[in-house]
Amino acid sequence: MLCSSSLALLLPPASSPSLLSFRRLSRLRASPLPAAVKLSPPLRSYGVYLNGALQDEENVGNVKKLLARVFELSLQATVPDETDVEPIVTASTVGRFGDYQCNNAMGLFSKLKGKGGGQFRGPPAVGQAIMKNLPQTEMIESCFVAGPGFVNVVLSNKWMAKSILKMLLDGIDTWAPKLSIKRAVVDFSSPNIAKEMHVGHLRSTIIGDTIARMLEFSHVDVLRRNHVGDWGTQFGMLIEHLFEKFPNIEAVNETAIGDLQAFYKASKQRFDDDSEFKERAQKAVVRLQGGEKRYRDAWAQICAISRREFDSVYKRLKVELEEKGESFYNPFIPSVIEGLTNQGLVEESEGARVIFLEGFNIPLIVVKSDGGYNYASTDLTALWYRLNEEKAEWIIYVTDVGQQQHFEMVFKAAKIAGWLPTEANKYPRTSHVGFGLVLGEDGKRFRTRSTEVVRLVDLLDEAKSRSKAVLEEREKDKDWTKEEIDQTAEAVGYGAVKYADLKNNRLTNYTFNFDQMLSDKGNTAVYLLYAHARICSIIRKSGKDVEELKKTGVLSLEHQDERVLGLHLLRFSEIVEEACTNLLPNILCEYLYNLSENFSKFYSNCQVIGSAEETSRLLLCEATAMVMRKCFFLLGITPVYKI
Repeated sequence: MLCSSSLALLLPPASSPSLLSFRRLSRLRASPLPAAVKLSPPLRSYGVYLNGALQDEENVGNVKKLLARVFELSLQATVPDETDVEPIVTASTVGRFGDYQCNNAMGLFSKLKGKGGGQFRGPPAVGQAIMKNLPQTEMIESCFVAGPGFVNVVLSNKWMAKSILKMLLDGIDTWAPKLSIKRAVVDFSSPNIAKEMHVGHLRSTIIGDTIARMLEFSHVDVLRRNHVGDWGTQFGMLIEHLFEKFPNIEAVNETAIGDLQAFYKASKQRFDDDSEFKERAQKAVVRLQGGEKRYRDAWAQICAISRREFDSVYKRLKVELEEKGESFYNPFIPSVIEGLTNQGLVEESEGARVIFLEGFNIPLIVVKSDGGYNYASTDLTALWYRLNEEKAEWIIYVTDVGQQQHFEMVFKAAKIAGWLPTEANKYPRTSHVGFGLVLGEDGKRFRTRSTEVVRLVDLLDEAKSRSKAVLEEREKDKDWTKEEIDQTAEAVGYGAVKYADLKNNRLTNYTFNFDQMLSDKGNTAVYLLYAHARICSIIRKSGKDVEELKKTGVLSLEHQDERVLGLHLLRFSEIVEEACTNLLPNILCEYLYNLSENFSKFYSNCQVIGSAEETSRLLLCEATAMVMRKCFFLLGITPVYKI
């Protein structure tokens, strides 16, 4: 039981407006809330109410979590003996059911009925009790019970406007969600040394970067890992081919080698056609792994040349990564395999050393029959390192769906070894973020006319070139500087490529089509970037200092289209959290597109410049632009400010 002084912090003053309950939105029936609620846990666990407003610094921008705190108090008052009931709060998808709803009544009634509790006749009665026990808060304008006990909530226009204005003053980062983890590893991109990055690397790089950005925005320390293929038998043939062409490897550079992809193909051709070369290449692998300086130096040269090419692509895409390739984990493999063997997990099978896993018809090979290591050896060791040395709580692997079984087996082995909990959704945990193929318009893998895999640099060049051509067709080169044309073409071109990928559910294949992704109509980056530029133009044309308006102006949401836009803005935090926890960037893309659509409707029906509500509506324009810019940032897209 709380003392009276503590209870005073929780309850609003007597003059605060009561919540209303009503059976139908068109016919309201007043229902005053109780004067007090009894709480068992300490008040500090739930935040406090001051003048009817919930003070919750952790979830200041997350409406769903703020409402969950309110309903948590109500549930404790409604069923004080049920201490493990978590509030189920969701956004309403149908306007006539309010803005949010609490869906605990049905489950709670079943639970109480199972225990022989008879204080409620059915779920609707439970819903009524939950609503009745809600503490007063300025967040909620009204609420009503519908169907089998759903408690539907209509947010206060005044509170919504005040929350948006506070974000304008304090910054969009105050709306960042708070996740339950502190550190994550995101393993993405991961090209192979001596091979150029191609369209197949596009999805892993773009999806991985967006997941990392969303986690970082959510206050998670993200270790961005580029697990490059820089170790293995292919380096024997590369090194021998390098020695043949360049006896003095100190003189080797990108210019000397030329096309790295062609160099790789030439060495592979020699390996396949020349048995003597093949034998030398196999011995070169042994010497490399044995640490001979000449071979290590040659390997380092090849890696350095590849790395510079990778970095040039990452720079264009504005993607940051820290390389920890296969070679980094190689020294740790023997001790990890030994540890698994000592646990009795590793068995001999047909000359190889394997781990048999229930539910899989093939074993996980950790040491090949020739004594060499493989992907499983490296991936298990990398997982061990990330858990024990880097102390990651969530380890996320972004690769194509074809590698799903491999990672499922690695994760299963880690659970058997006791590295990971066996219960789902407990930390530390691992997730495989699979994605589908990039297809051409013929429905097959996206390739050039000569059936070659499309080089990523060529694809980016084409996107920028097409975007630039459109700007020149619109004669922007007459008004803009050459630098402005170039920067805008790059932002729009690269943004179009990224968004066309991210807007799709990552598990599906998608068709790569420049004409569609560079269209300024429909759900495209071009449309969204131009929409943002138009909002910026509206603010500029007003001639008002928007920074000053933030400090002195008042924002209101009286018009229906103002309210729809405001409510959508307020859902930003929970959308980012949903996209994070489900590892689905398309959720954020859908939110961004709907935000643009809601703004268009608002602007069509609500005059901004020259209206009596100009200040308020300019602030709403600025709030929309701020949220759009943060969405662009999380998607790795550079915004444009004029068109």
